[in-house]
Amino acid sequence: MLRLVASFLALVCLWPLAASAHGPTRQKVVETVEINAPADKVWAVVGNFQDMSWHPAFKKTEGQGGNDVGATRTLTLEGGGQIFEKLTKYNAEGKTLAYEITEVDVKVVPVTNYSASMTVTPDGDKSKVEWKSAFYRGYVNNDPPPELSDEAAVKAITGVFQSGLEALKKKLEGG
Repeated sequence: MLRLVASFLALVCLWPLAASAHGPTRQKVVETVEINAPADKVWAVVGNFQDMSWHPAFKKTEGQGGNDVGATRTLTLEGGGQIFEKLTKYNAEGKTLAYEITEVDVKVVPVTNYSASMTVTPDGDKSKVEWKSAFYRGYVNNDPPPELSDEAAVKAITGVFQSGLEALKKKLEGG
């Protein structure tokens, strides 16, 4: 009985340490936009994995492999940083693609283990574009610096998605 009580007390005392030692949790961002353009017209723009010229954050896109799974692209940001990505899923009929970041400096984008997808869904003469991702913060250990925290990672990806979807809408609606 004494052992049971001692074990219970040890567990109670050590519980806070175990709870704080779990490390980062996977974060998610989902953004959508409705575009007054047919889905085929929208997909013609976002469905080309080799071209992100519609996004204002990227001054150049270079890649290999077209829209085949395994294709790669390098996105060069206006500020000079680069993001290296690989296409992991492509379904032209379903108007969806998925990709992952294979390499990025966390000072450029404060994330690790990033994967994302874009889907275009028809809605009559309009379309809905959904861009979603899952990732870990840039600092994988406990107690991250503010610029590599969960909040910084979510804020960065949300900003990329929102500015991109706004620009896509403007481009396709002729604004």
